[in-house]
Amino acid sequence: MRRRRAVKKEPQPDPKYNSTVIGRFISIIMLDGKRTISQKAVYKAFDIVQERLKEDPYKIFFAALENARPRLEVKPRRIGGATYQVPGEVVKERGMFIALRWMRDFSRNKKGKPMSVKLAEEIISAYKYEGALIKKKEDTHKMAEANKAFAHFKWR
Repeated sequence: MRRRRAVKKEPQPDPKYNSTVIGRFISIIMLDGKRTISQKAVYKAFDIVQERLKEDPYKIFFAALENARPRLEVKPRRIGGATYQVPGEVVKERGMFIALRWMRDFSRNKKGKPMSVKLAEEIISAYKYEGALIKKKEDTHKMAEANKAFAHFKWR
């Protein structure tokens, strides 16, 4: 018998834009519970985006997120002693979460610049449909495409 379903917590919206997605992004970037530091980094990154592209950073952020959001992914399934990479579609909310995590990871891996500058660069490159974030998405899609033969194991 299965246990009860976990209650889904509604993420806190951010104070400036009142957006739950940006609030979640701030939480993802946060280290050691220091929310104000991650808020400053995100808002400063938005200011840099505004400065460089001369457009609304809120719209640019969501366009970049939409460009980086994976539509397909592979999940390992163990069938008869063998593990198969089974492709499947990604629910929109999970896709957003994955894109936000990738954005954080690629920003953190860059060296020698403040986090706000690195974040701004990732947002701009994803908005222009280039850079590591888009490559990661395309690699994920290629992997799902390559393993299409195992799609019939999805029901398990």
